[in-house]
Amino acid sequence: MHPFTLERPRDLPAALAFGAQAGRNDAPAEYIAGGTDMVQLLQEYVRRPDRLISLAGLLDNRVEIGPQGLRLGAAATMADVAAHPRIIEQFPVISEALLNSASPQVRNQATMGGNLLQRTRCPYFRDVGYAACNKRAPGSGCAAVGGENRWHAVLGTSEHCIAANPSDLAVALVALGASVEVRRAGGDRTVPLAEFHRLPGDAPHLETVLEPGEVITAITVPASPMARRSHYLKVRDRASFEFAVVSAAVALDMDGGTIRQARVALGGVGTKPWRVPRVEAALAGGGLDPAALRRAAALAADGAQGRGHNDFKIELMQRAIVRAVEIAGARA
Repeated sequence: MHPFTLERPRDLPAALAFGAQAGRNDAPAEYIAGGTDMVQLLQEYVRRPDRLISLAGLLDNRVEIGPQGLRLGAAATMADVAAHPRIIEQFPVISEALLNSASPQVRNQATMGGNLLQRTRCPYFRDVGYAACNKRAPGSGCAAVGGENRWHAVLGTSEHCIAANPSDLAVALVALGASVEVRRAGGDRTVPLAEFHRLPGDAPHLETVLEPGEVITAITVPASPMARRSHYLKVRDRASFEFAVVSAAVALDMDGGTIRQARVALGGVGTKPWRVPRVEAALAGGGLDPAALRRAAALAADGAQGRGHNDFKIELMQRAIVRAVEIAGARA
C-alpha cells in the first residue's frame, strides 16, 4: 500500500477546504467514507493518493420519504436503505438493486454516495501489472480493446476505454430520474444522475462531473407513480457477490394493461448507467405483449459495439429489458 496521511477534519467545511477529488487516479488528495472500494484499491496500489480526507461522521445518513419523493443522505448505508419498509413498498427497484449488490457485510459498511463513486471492475484497471489502462494511467492505452473483454461495455465506449460502470444502484436511480446533491465551499448544486458520470471519450480518467473540493451530500428521487411499479433484473455469473454481466432497471406507469410511460436503464453494458429513451418511447402506449416488448427492446442495440468476447451482451440486454418490463408490469 502506498503511504498516505489520513486527515480527520472536524466538520464538512473543513473537509471541503482540503480540495480533495473523487473518482480519478491522478488526485493527490481523495475523500474516503465507507471505504469498501477505496481500501481494496489502496491495497492493490491502483490508487496512490498522498492524503485521504475522512468524511466519517460529517455527512447525513438519514432516509426521508415525503410527498416530494425520497431523499437519501450520502452516508446512509446500503443495508439500511435496502431494508427500509417504505423503500421496499414505494421504490422496490432501489431495494432490489442494493440487495443484488455486494455481500451483507459490505452493504453494512458501504454508503450511498460511495456506491455512485465506486470504480470499474475492469481487470486491466485493477491489476497494475498491466501497464496499458487510460483510466488508471492516462495516455497508456487500453488493453481491454484487443484483450479479454467479456465484462466490458458495448455502449458509450471509445477507442480509449471500454470499461463498464459497476454500480447497480446508479442504474436503478437513473430509471427513477434521481439527482445528486453536491456541496462545495461556494455552495450547493444539484446534478441529474444521468449527467453525473462522464463518457470516457479521450479522457477516461475523468469519471464524474465532481470538481476538486466537492462531495456528494444526498441523493433525491422525485415522487412518481412509476416508482411503485418498478423492478431491477440482474444477470450475473453466480448468484451472489458478483457484478452484473447485464442488468435492467424498469419503472412503469400503467393504465390497466397499457403502459402510459416507461423508464428503462441498463447496467453492465455501458461506460455509465445507460438510459434508453428510444425503448421508453416505443413502450409508451403499448401493452405487455411479448412480441411488442421485443420490438421495443431491440432499439437498445442502436449504437452498440461489441469487441469480440462481449458481443453476446447486445442480445442479452434486449432480453433483460423484456423480462424486467414483464415483471414490473405484473406488479399491483
